[in-house]
Amino acid sequence: MIFLELVLQNFGPYNGRQVINLDPKFNDCTRPILLLGGMNGGGKTTLMDAIRLALYGHRAECSTRGNLSYTDFLTQCVNSKASPYEQTRVELVFEHIENDKPVKYKIVRAWEKNPKEGKDSLGIFGDDDTWSIEALVNTWDDYIENILPLGISNLFLFDGEQVKELAEQEVPPPIVVDAIRALLGLELAERLAVDIEILVNRKRKEIADKEDLANLEDIENELKQIQEEFEVNKLSYANLQEELKLFEQQYQEAENKFISEGGKIAAERSFLDQQKKEKTAETEQIRQEMGQLAADVLPLMLIQPLLTQVQTQGEKEFRARQAQIVQDILLERDQRLLDLIGKLDIAKESLDKIKVFLEEDEYRRNSSSLKEQPWLLADDEALSQLGNVIYYLHNAEISAKQLLASLKNKEEEILSIERQMQTAASPEAYDRLRDAMQKAQKQVTEAKANCETARRRLVELEAAIEKAKKNLKEYTEQTIDRKNREHIITASARVQETLKLFRERLTLRKLNKLENEVTECFRYLLHKSDLVHRIAIDTNTFSLSLYDLQGKPVPKHRLSAGEKQLLAIAFLWGLARVSGRRLPVAIDTPLGRLDSSHRSNLVERYFPSASHQVILLSTDTEIGEKEVETLRKNEAIAREYLLKYDSSTRQTTVQPGYFW
Repeated sequence: MIFLELVLQNFGPYNGRQVINLDPKFNDCTRPILLLGGMNGGGKTTLMDAIRLALYGHRAECSTRGNLSYTDFLTQCVNSKASPYEQTRVELVFEHIENDKPVKYKIVRAWEKNPKEGKDSLGIFGDDDTWSIEALVNTWDDYIENILPLGISNLFLFDGEQVKELAEQEVPPPIVVDAIRALLGLELAERLAVDIEILVNRKRKEIADKEDLANLEDIENELKQIQEEFEVNKLSYANLQEELKLFEQQYQEAENKFISEGGKIAAERSFLDQQKKEKTAETEQIRQEMGQLAADVLPLMLIQPLLTQVQTQGEKEFRARQAQIVQDILLERDQRLLDLIGKLDIAKESLDKIKVFLEEDEYRRNSSSLKEQPWLLADDEALSQLGNVIYYLHNAEISAKQLLASLKNKEEEILSIERQMQTAASPEAYDRLRDAMQKAQKQVTEAKANCETARRRLVELEAAIEKAKKNLKEYTEQTIDRKNREHIITASARVQETLKLFRERLTLRKLNKLENEVTECFRYLLHKSDLVHRIAIDTNTFSLSLYDLQGKPVPKHRLSAGEKQLLAIAFLWGLARVSGRRLPVAIDTPLGRLDSSHRSNLVERYFPSASHQVILLSTDTEIGEKEVETLRKNEAIAREYLLKYDSSTRQTTVQPGYFW
């Protein structure tokens, strides 16, 4: 079977007529992958729903249907922008082998916003689109069951959420268990066993006397009532579980809101107040120290330049006084020298030269000495005290700068604490947030209690059903069976035993093949080929057990989240291979939480090999630029489409190409 074309007209977010060519043939060669890219909420899952709806109609298990009636579901699928007089249509063209020849059919389902008679109109067209094949229209459900049975369709049309659920659970979910039973043929055998039981009870009623028949009917009525109550409670339990999930989500939202809007900070207000008091006390201590500095020499910083100027002037006048003393000593010495030379017998010319030299020397000394008139007239002790003051003033300046820096840091810390306190909710808002969170928590607690009560009631009803069945069996054995050992009853019992043995052997045979396929698929996808050597499947629950090369169990918790997801994909792949059916595979959001190596294995090994036709519905972060380039390089992609979603109009259009 190959999907050739999908047409959506006013279906979901697809306004107008949108045509998607799904033919895997590309330039006379076949490439398996059809790649459709779209962001979350852009219409990828709607495409999967359209394929299911076209194939199965009112039996389709669509993602958004839930508990809606088929009429309400069809109305919900009509595009919001469509005219009330326009039809909504889903068309699917496919080809498959019939009597060793390829045949092509087009499925057309159409309806209006308020469907007439509460259902769609179905048309099945052959190569000639001008007339519908009425014989196929009337028997379509049976016909499609022979090609792609609804029970196993989820093995070929699945999404990432299904893989995620299968990966996280120890026991496969009911939808997969049902598919496995349908695939292994157990569903038919179990239905046959029920039919035989009904036949036996009918024959027993025919041969029972009035009293036996009345007692038998009482027991059967009791069993029927318990079974009906069990089904009601089972549905109620499922609803309570959904309600519990909703309350847990509401509690999480209330808790997040409590934290984001300052509830947590408000609850820690006392701690912040204490921190603010400590920082304020430290700030006050710094201010006191700065006050002590201000009471000492620090105010002199205001005239520090004048003090420095005074010190410089004092040093100049001190040096001038020293120079004057030296000048006077030298003048006195020069005079004594001249007096001595005058007494000696020296030529007048030489004496005159000596006088000139001494006069010039005195002139030079006078020129280099201080010309300014001294005005400070400070003594040595005053200058020494001034130097000490300037030294202590320098140290005081350093201390003051350090204290100012510390004070600034403390004030910034206080400001930060005040900002945190400002973001805290007000007492009224805090009480409101806290009450909302406590209310949500109470709802979760009550919902859990209700779920547990419903679960216990289900267990009690199951026990009551088993007891009623046992009573029915014992009664029939003790009364009717003893009186009427008819051939049909005993033969039916033997058939039941034979059928039970047949189911067991059939299950073992099919599961053995399935185990080999799943093991092969998992080892092929996993880059750690030595981690798992064999995978076993439980005959009752269909849960998976992993074993290494030495035959020792490999706990599932040893697997990473990505490896668990690969195991789930291998399980679905193995089931599809065991089915022996040549069917397309469609995967919505395929890569989930895989790391780069696992993602590479899936892209290179699974997608091109999953089937002869693989429809991938992916976001830009799942099959990214690197992955799509790998698929293009390996010539695995036949066609690429981009589901372009306009958030302003809430409409999606199909465009050729991918994100890159």
